[in-house]
Amino acid sequence: MPEPEEPGEPGLPTVTPERVLAALALLVPIVAMLWVGSYDKPEPEAGGVPFFYWYQLLWVPVSAVFTVAAYLLVDRDEKARRAARARKAGGAR
Repeated sequence: MPEPEEPGEPGLPTVTPERVLAALALLVPIVAMLWVGSYDKPEPEAGGVPFFYWYQLLWVPVSAVFTVAAYLLVDRDEKARRAARARKAGGAR
């Protein structure tokens, strides 16, 4: 099991662009669903289903895509952190 990283570890920034993008990717579906006024209408219909329903159902796979993107970004960041720690430990020997 990997060693838990220490907060504020020198040389490794806590907030990275990958983590910011991951947070935004997770925030997009939440904001889209909480902004009810943007989809609270019956028109346009798709196959007889009012917009209110099909719009929300459309967000199920879209949210999955955003969640996978966030996971991949955090995973990439964690790999970079492990590599930086390994270089640092290897250079200190």
